[in-house]
Amino acid sequence: MTIPFAVPECRVAHLVERHDDHLVVPVRLDAATGCCPECGQASRSVHGRYHRHPADLPLSASRTTLRIEVRRFYCLNPTCRRRTFAQTPTDLLAPRARRTRRLCEARARVGRACGGAGGARLLAHLHMPASRATVLRLVTHLPMPDAPAPIRVGIDDWAIRKGSRYGTIVADLDRRRVVDLLPDRTAPTVAGWLERHSGVALVARDRSTEYARGASLGAPQAQQVADRWHLLTNMRQAVERWLQGAHARLRSLPLLPGSTARPARRDRACARSTTELEAGAQSRMRWQVVYDEVRRRHAGGEPLLGIARALGLARATVRKYASAETFPARLPHGAGPSLLDPHIPYLAARIDEGCENAMALWREIREQGYPGTSRQVHRFVAQRRTRSVGSGRKARSAKASASEPPGSEARLPPARQLAWLLVQPTSVLDESEAAVVSRVEQDDTAQAVAGLARRFTALVRAAGKGKPLADDQDAAADIVAWITKARTCEASAIATFAAGLEADIAAVRAALTEPWSSGQAEGQVNRLTLIKRQCYGRAGLDLLKRRMVVAA
Repeated sequence: MTIPFAVPECRVAHLVERHDDHLVVPVRLDAATGCCPECGQASRSVHGRYHRHPADLPLSASRTTLRIEVRRFYCLNPTCRRRTFAQTPTDLLAPRARRTRRLCEARARVGRACGGAGGARLLAHLHMPASRATVLRLVTHLPMPDAPAPIRVGIDDWAIRKGSRYGTIVADLDRRRVVDLLPDRTAPTVAGWLERHSGVALVARDRSTEYARGASLGAPQAQQVADRWHLLTNMRQAVERWLQGAHARLRSLPLLPGSTARPARRDRACARSTTELEAGAQSRMRWQVVYDEVRRRHAGGEPLLGIARALGLARATVRKYASAETFPARLPHGAGPSLLDPHIPYLAARIDEGCENAMALWREIREQGYPGTSRQVHRFVAQRRTRSVGSGRKARSAKASASEPPGSEARLPPARQLAWLLVQPTSVLDESEAAVVSRVEQDDTAQAVAGLARRFTALVRAAGKGKPLADDQDAAADIVAWITKARTCEASAIATFAAGLEADIAAVRAALTEPWSSGQAEGQVNRLTLIKRQCYGRAGLDLLKRRMVVAA
């Protein structure tokens, strides 16, 4: 049997030997002489022979092993400290290696694409078996590619361990490739990388002050561009922060004439049990105490970070409580999807006919395909019951809905959803959303916030759609005018956001006039997160860097 491929620096000595589970290919080295690795003198004087058995690429559907006859020569140089040396096929094998270079490369490529555990499973199927530790070791030994020096880069943070440690990803915007992974997201690390790559002329980033400072220190000649998506997100977050404090006041606004208070469908969750209601009330009392303590400390002049550390709270929670005019109670749950929804019209019609037996109704809809238990049917019927139940307990009448908390008929969306509506152009809102926005804009401050948010969103989106402003002067005039107006807004969150834009005005202006953004880095972060999760905890920075950069 012959083999259909060549073996570098060798020739097949005999026929291939077939064993039960693999093939053995006997080969000899082509060279008749050897050169001493110490002095370089050639020699033909053979001292002895021995065999090496490295694994090689599989042949057909069998593992393949080479049996290489290696000759050991005498060194004929009397001044050389070596007496003998072995003839080594350097192109085929590394010193003392148990596998050929091409097999190592094939395993490393599989590991780069599939990771350690996944690569080991695939290699076993391809008849190149290796442990997952070996696969990862081969990946980490892959050389880094020689790439041209980047000119325009995008930087973004990524979670090494979410909530604890973060790194920085650097992407070449021109080549659309990952350039490097940095161990943290601090300004000195970013500045050091930019100093080592002095040819960088543009840095696209989010609005992190650390990245802004690192880019200014490491590449003062480079133009910084704020990412447009982050600008829009920061605007919405500023509106949301203001709404979290003003939501209670806005809920008291009356409905506009002609608007529908409650849609003709289930708009709230089913009634909860007494135990669930008591647990919710106790939770509210605990958070009310925390809210009062945060407000007291904030009024006393303590910084938000100090309050968060003293009370063991997240800074976002402390910031929300400190800016809230009243306790930001959790809003009543809306109507989520339920197995009962397709059968509600039938149940409502049967109740109108006088049937209020929950078990009988459950049996009827079960025959129609309802897969759930009778619990939800009991809750649904209890909210609409007009006659007393047999146990003597006081029945809940259909008129009991009038005793619900004030404002339940005119419920507002949560702050996050309402912020999204306020930053959208009014032309894209449907009828119900436009009614909510019109009702909120009865408040003067809300009207001013919504107007500023829409104007800023229009400026950024015009640039994002490839329609930047006419020139730098127009961009500067528009954004400076917006900042000047926003700084005088009664909503402190909007004024703070405008102050941050003013401090970063050069990068913000570049975002409106330049086509570059850090979107490519954001996309690479998604890919990096997938690779990190595939590593099952074996995701060191060096391994991730090779799987990201070498694959690019």
